Amino acid sequence: MSITATELKLNLGKYLKLAEHEDVFITRNGKVVAKLTNPNADRMEMAKSLLGVIPADITLDEAREERISKI
Repeated sequence: MSITATELKLNLGKYLKLAEHEDVFITRNGKVVAKLTNPNADRMEMAKSLLGVIPADITLDEAREERISKI
């Protein structure tokens, strides 16, 4: 979503809530000057990408041993 700096000033609370779920680009004179974003978004995406990496039929200890043996 893209909004003007004036719109951000007038409705800051609204855009802070919105930034929890999506990036908000702030423009001045038609050019993007800032991005309002959730600082935890990258961590959440990384965690989601790791789901299913370890097969369900292996224990954490077995996975750890397998990883160490490859080093």
